[in-house]
Amino acid sequence: MFQGFNIKYPEYEVVTPQTGKSFHVRSLNVQEEERLKGSLLTPSKINDHLNKCIFDACVVKPEKVVTFDDFLRTTTLKDRDALLYGLYHITYEEIRNYDVTCGSCRKDYAITVKASSTFDMNPYPGTNIIGKEVQVELPISKGVVASIKQPTLYDESIALKSMGIGVSSNMDLLTETLILTKFQHNPDEGDTIVYSDREDVIDAYKSLPAKDKRTIYSKYKDEFGQYGILLRMTSSCLHCGHQESMDIDLVENFFRMVHSV
Repeated sequence: MFQGFNIKYPEYEVVTPQTGKSFHVRSLNVQEEERLKGSLLTPSKINDHLNKCIFDACVVKPEKVVTFDDFLRTTTLKDRDALLYGLYHITYEEIRNYDVTCGSCRKDYAITVKASSTFDMNPYPGTNIIGKEVQVELPISKGVVASIKQPTLYDESIALKSMGIGVSSNMDLLTETLILTKFQHNPDEGDTIVYSDREDVIDAYKSLPAKDKRTIYSKYKDEFGQYGILLRMTSSCLHCGHQESMDIDLVENFFRMVHSV
């Protein structure tokens, strides 16, 4: 009977950009890769599988992060990006065979780079981004104020569960509206109406003029979204030599690597 190996897995320290917590993540093992491959068959469960995978791979956690629920409630989506980068870096090291379409000659080619060479981070300068909420007055929908925050993994998990079986076809909409906590409507006459139920928030969001949406996301970027990691690489076209910089979709590339091994 197999008794197990005495393996010391490689580890990598990650400091989360929005909450400033220190984690040590270890590389994935084969069993964990197989579980992640299976999660691709159920898109509504991908984020849940990814969160559990990252949590299980954290061999050193902050003092107040003991349970999986603690992890969900105290980790933002932008923090998860950093942890996922750490997991990718220590497991695969390279971003391999990344497909690029040249912006000049439009021909396709593939490149391989070290993940560490693409990494940059802009940390949040404050102390409690999770407790921060900002109000945005909408320019077109007069009398309407949107409240925004930086969502946590727990917020995402609850929203995914509330969407039920239709989540796969509404993932983009769900992701867009996670930053919204409520809308307040103060008509010319009458009491202020507050919409804080998740379905009401989504319906209200869908009714907004496009300019109001851009205003919300401009404010979000200024107050929250700019603080996180960025993976950017420069490539030279193998066909015409044209150079360009591009941002890497970490989640997409992570699952591409998991599925290719």
